[in-house]
Amino acid sequence: MMDRREFLLGSIGAGITAAGGGSFARAQETDSIRAMLKQTVGVNEKVVGMVAVTVDEHGIHKATSGSSGVPGLTLGSDSVFEIASITKVLTSLLLVDMVQCGEVAYDDPVAKHLPASLHQCGRPITLLDLASYTSGLPNMPNNMPPNWWTLPDPMADYTEGKLYEFLSSYVPEYEPGARYEYANLGFGLLGVALARSAGKSYEELLIERVCNPLGLSHTRITLSDDMRRHLVQPHDLKLKPTPLWDMRAMAGGGAFRSNARDLTVFLKACMGLKHTPLSAAMARLVKTRTPTRLAGTEAALGWFITSTKDEKFVWKTGASGGCNSFIGFSTRNRHGAIVLSNFRWSDQGTINLGMKLIDPHHQSIDFAAFFT
Repeated sequence: MMDRREFLLGSIGAGITAAGGGSFARAQETDSIRAMLKQTVGVNEKVVGMVAVTVDEHGIHKATSGSSGVPGLTLGSDSVFEIASITKVLTSLLLVDMVQCGEVAYDDPVAKHLPASLHQCGRPITLLDLASYTSGLPNMPNNMPPNWWTLPDPMADYTEGKLYEFLSSYVPEYEPGARYEYANLGFGLLGVALARSAGKSYEELLIERVCNPLGLSHTRITLSDDMRRHLVQPHDLKLKPTPLWDMRAMAGGGAFRSNARDLTVFLKACMGLKHTPLSAAMARLVKTRTPTRLAGTEAALGWFITSTKDEKFVWKTGASGGCNSFIGFSTRNRHGAIVLSNFRWSDQGTINLGMKLIDPHHQSIDFAAFFT
């Protein structure tokens, strides 16, 4: 079912189509993006807001609408948001880089990089299984607090010890590698395994191997002083202020925070518009494909790939207790987009908004089956 905000995207998207070359057209495109954001934020613009960026070989367009939720803090390229599950793409990139450097292998059993005392039932889960959403593990472990999703910071007390406790007793419902299942748990475990293999914390390792080579100085879990000065106030589904999530043992699945400036650099590199030391690793991410329960959408490593009659979108969305995010690009029209909001509104709405920014002719897709 398409909500009102998604419906409005269709009528506004046509404005972007008119944007061609020249400064007037570029200004027109920025105005069209801003109009799309304004329709989404709606009457809540004094409380919450959004930042969006579009990228192609001709340049970058950025627009904002609404409020950061922090008195005196204007929304912009430096505004820091939780990017939540976009972290999965970063974790996957870390895996590929470590494989290419000969430090781990795709077919390594994850148990190889975990405590020797840990018992795992059934066929060994490999690192590739974890990164490709085919581990056989559930989305979340069953030893979380009851109704954990209603808590303001639900994973703050979920330690590696609790993760190992779950893994020792869980019997997978299906063979690892057999089918797709969205899994925050799987990427959390992947982050733990890679960090243990390298003898460093997950955040330290990802900064060293991914953020620093790409120049992502404001993509972190632990906020620097400058990031904290630009941090937006997240808001829950009722538009009430909510704290940042502390994901601890689940960090590899969604703990990073970033801004539009850093994500634009990352997106350009993923699109091949900017050569980096990780360009080969980025290309590898989309070579593994697994069908999902939504026709036309496949799981890659971290990314998802949605094919329509006219486009092929490589994308990832993220949702925390108080932020929604999107990053993606087209392999056909070579356009990309980033969307960041400091409020929870609609996972599938965020995806369709991002896709509409990439392709103004995009017809909204019902992603309900994808999230169930």
